[in-house]
Amino acid sequence: MSAFNKLMEFARDTQALGEVAGRLGWDQETVMPEGAGAQRAEEMAAMEKVLHARRNDPRVSDWLAEIDEDALDDVARAQIREIRRARDRADKVPMDLAAELARVTSAAQGAWAEARGNDDFAAFRPVLEDVVRLRREEAAALADGGDLYDALLDDYEPGITGGEIQTLFDAMRPRLVTLRDKALGASHQPEMLVGNWAAKKQMKLSGKLAKTFGYDLTHGRIDKAVHPFSSGSGLDVRITTRTNEADPFNCFYSTIHEVGHACYEQNVDRAYLLTPIGRGASMGVHESQSRIYENQLGRSRAFTGWLFGQMEKRFGKTPASDADAFYGTVNRLQKGYIRTEADEVQYNLHVMLRFDLERRVIGGQLDVADLEAAWNERFAADFGYEVDRASNGVLQDVHWSVGLFGYFPTYALGNVYAGCLHEALRANQPDLDAALSGGNTAPATDWLAENVQKHGALRTPNQTIVAATGRAVSVEPLLAYLEAKFAEIYKL
Repeated sequence: MSAFNKLMEFARDTQALGEVAGRLGWDQETVMPEGAGAQRAEEMAAMEKVLHARRNDPRVSDWLAEIDEDALDDVARAQIREIRRARDRADKVPMDLAAELARVTSAAQGAWAEARGNDDFAAFRPVLEDVVRLRREEAAALADGGDLYDALLDDYEPGITGGEIQTLFDAMRPRLVTLRDKALGASHQPEMLVGNWAAKKQMKLSGKLAKTFGYDLTHGRIDKAVHPFSSGSGLDVRITTRTNEADPFNCFYSTIHEVGHACYEQNVDRAYLLTPIGRGASMGVHESQSRIYENQLGRSRAFTGWLFGQMEKRFGKTPASDADAFYGTVNRLQKGYIRTEADEVQYNLHVMLRFDLERRVIGGQLDVADLEAAWNERFAADFGYEVDRASNGVLQDVHWSVGLFGYFPTYALGNVYAGCLHEALRANQPDLDAALSGGNTAPATDWLAENVQKHGALRTPNQTIVAATGRAVSVEPLLAYLEAKFAEIYKL
């Protein structure tokens, strides 16, 4: 075997073991017995030791040294790029630290869930302090004297810095705030969501929506969890959703969102299965898929017209007087604390809050002890009302408990990318609304599969979006889309 073939055989086994570790995480969030948390933490730590040792195996460096990259095609070079990234990261982070992070963050999920249920940040604070301490230590090892937050951000969105994200956010914030204030102050307000919607019927329609957006249930499944997520790649990609009998949109759009993630993984070229590029290019690109499925497609006037009929058929009633009013209800701006339930206009403001706070925490300018107060102060300043309890504030997201510092900004980046992709999609599919109005998403999802999803991590994140759209990444398409859409809805 050539050095490249040996390296790829080794990499496939490493990827397969990573999928096993991911399945342990899925199990923990869905069906794991309540009392199994301590043992699961040890299992996750053991798996991380195995994975870290493989990424840092001396043979990887030897094989890389033997390979003539100039003789490789683009796919092989991309595989090498990703293997080098993983090897270099493993070289810098000690195995004991990697294992301890896996152990602590696994256990922290249970502590977070309990604290969230009790609205008790003080109970979670010591656990979060341990997570932050370990992540800072990891960041210091990765940064080589550079910015700690940038070192963590690179895990989720390679090639971008916190400063660059700050520039994007600074360009977005004023127009988002202006649009929000105009809409909330408009004389015309869409109808409110009222009623009680049976959870079982929500889940049935949720399954229909998943299939409508192309989710292959022969290689996936839908379960319920406190915090919806997608897990896996290739032939086994699972999602979760949640139900609230007072708000069926929470279930429906959480499902569509996670299906966007899942379809990305399911549609990666099967030739890349269990290889380093056989997954999404980055979390930002991943979010571009979930957000365009959920918002530009799922909340469009055309698609909500179809959904209106589906709700009438399944529930015997609808949340609005007619399809046009239903479109307004689905997209209605309203006060709220929860990021995952936020409308398109305010969602990015939630992300910006988290980005600023976590950047300060990792940089050492904000102590975990002061995080809840800082959150509450910032939320009041940004949204104009006070946080009423910790589960609606600093404890609402699972991310920090599992150590995902640097992850939050990719949600807003995903929206920016989705804006660029939507502009290109509409130019390519001028009759898209005719299909969406009949519940046919294929013209859109097929275009995304062909231009983004099938390529996996073949290209860098920026290259992925530029290749699909033919244009440089910009916040303008997203902001123009939002301003036009909500000006129409609110008759501004």
